[in-house]
Amino acid sequence: MGFFFLSVLVFVLVSITFMQKRRTVHGMSLEHVRAEISMVDAAIIRLIAKRQELANRVAEIKIREGISIHDGKRTTEVLDAVFNQAVESKIDPVSVQKIFEILIAMSEERQRECSGDGNLP
Repeated sequence: MGFFFLSVLVFVLVSITFMQKRRTVHGMSLEHVRAEISMVDAAIIRLIAKRQELANRVAEIKIREGISIHDGKRTTEVLDAVFNQAVESKIDPVSVQKIFEILIAMSEERQRECSGDGNLP
């Protein structure tokens, strides 16, 4: 009777282990990977907020020096740079450029707000 119980217990433990391995990627569960994605998302938000803070500083300098908010040359430089970095990182460079177009638009809107011409609250 003890051997039978031990055999069933081993079978159950092996089955559970096998089922868990099927739900994991390189030893990590879906929940763990999603938790890591959430941490990355939070870091991205913090970096966007930091970029917006820097846009405030850029606005102060541009206002002081009488420079236009939109700088087409700088926009092209940034978009070219992120395209190349995306290629090097083996991620979709066109999508990365679209993301940065949005970030640049946000920065320019923040700068307009700092100069009194924007729509931000």
